[in-house]
Amino acid sequence: MKLVEQQDLTYINGYDHPDIIAGQGTMGLEIVEQVPDVEAVIVPIGGAGLIAGVALAIKTLKTNVLIIGVEPERAASYAAAVKAGGPVMIPMLPTLADGLAVPRVGANAFQIARRFVDRLVIVGERAIALAVLRLVELEKAVVEGAGAAPLAACLAGVVPELAGKKVVLPLCGGNIDTNILGRIIERGLAADGRLCRFSAIISDRPGGLFRFTTVIAEEGASIHDIAHDRAFASEDISTVTVHCIVETRDREHIRRLHERLEREGFQVRFPDEMRPSGVGGESK
Repeated sequence: MKLVEQQDLTYINGYDHPDIIAGQGTMGLEIVEQVPDVEAVIVPIGGAGLIAGVALAIKTLKTNVLIIGVEPERAASYAAAVKAGGPVMIPMLPTLADGLAVPRVGANAFQIARRFVDRLVIVGERAIALAVLRLVELEKAVVEGAGAAPLAACLAGVVPELAGKKVVLPLCGGNIDTNILGRIIERGLAADGRLCRFSAIISDRPGGLFRFTTVIAEEGASIHDIAHDRAFASEDISTVTVHCIVETRDREHIRRLHERLEREGFQVRFPDEMRPSGVGGESK
């Protein structure tokens, strides 16, 4: 804005200027052209310019197509605008979908989008991470968190009404740092039940660690990382707490591993986010 004042320039908002919204709407035209029998489109929302343009274009040509917006729960400025009846400033929290981290949706974009968007859904960080992982594994596509948000909505199960329909998910964004991609993939593996973290109390006598790791191996899990904690272990000086990260196939595999360790007499504790279904915080 200082440059505008100093050099007599014109400021063009990157997501709320009418010409920008119209330009983004051309994606809607391409969708209708390439997928003429489209039944629904899930569009990520940041400043709302993309969904405004796409929704306007598609609804003008095909009024029966469902337009669903998706936001990360840590940056849900459009949801706040809907609740308030207009754009409002909200606090931002760090999110994997950093391209959608806009503290206030555009006024023009909101006025257009609210007329044509049929539904809004919110997704969490784990679903976004899992979506990025799925796209890398299955589509061989590197997509940033913002672009993976539409798939995250499907994986999170928040759009059950789309089952059996022809749905378009625009993967709009591949601007992701390599180091961040690695972290997201690891989070995606954890969300998918393919990386599991837990603690266990084992014997600190010779052969104790061997027996523990043998059980893990026999259950088909692979140890990714393991660390001993003697200083903060139980009062029994003959035992030690080990903190483990293991590679597993899915959450059912985690459940079977826990049950086997429990049967073998190990006291196992899972963090809440890693706890398999039906497993308590600590075995009895």
